[in-house]
Amino acid sequence: MTYTGDVQVGGPADVRELAKLTIFKLAVGPYDNNAYLLRCVETGDGLLIDAAAEADRLLALISDQPISSVVTTHQHGDHWQALEQVVKVTGAQVLVHPLDAAALPLPADRTVEHGDRITVGVITLEVIHLRGHTPGAIALLYDGGDSGLHLFTGDSLFPGGVGNTWNDPERFTQLYTDVVERVFDRLPDETWIYPGHGKDTTLGAERPSLQEWKERGW
Repeated sequence: MTYTGDVQVGGPADVRELAKLTIFKLAVGPYDNNAYLLRCVETGDGLLIDAAAEADRLLALISDQPISSVVTTHQHGDHWQALEQVVKVTGAQVLVHPLDAAALPLPADRTVEHGDRITVGVITLEVIHLRGHTPGAIALLYDGGDSGLHLFTGDSLFPGGVGNTWNDPERFTQLYTDVVERVFDRLPDETWIYPGHGKDTTLGAERPSLQEWKERGW
């Protein structure tokens, strides 16, 4: 089966098998959140991005395999409703940016900032701080070499625009600037984008619209 990234709440995960990393995308909860389980092929270790909702379905996806950490991309409650239960069952560490840590329902085991590295087995993910949707919103970048670049953006970048900044010009300018400078100016068009809700996209598909986003202000 070819990975598409098109998933529905209540439906199965979509699975992308890279050379060194397997990516599982699952839609959960009343806000159609995406949760991503990353599993290192070599070691079997796992990492969950956003324990958003439906702990039972997330735990079924994790199964009896280990996960060493759960990364929360930002502080909004729809992205951590299942965090306590998943951590209780798996013993995984809680990772989040320090500016968003206080909103989580349990303390962070580790806070991560721009440029930090997170490991899952022998795989390394780079933390990219994208300010604006929330103060501590982060994206995670996996450089798979021949398997390409894979960016998990939370609610900071979607098909069709940056994340919600609630008509606040300063917040929009901050998020737009971070997304342009830290993502589009740095990474190639082939970079695959895995957002916090909805379908996937690529930087190449979105790049032609950057000026339009800037002019409309959202």
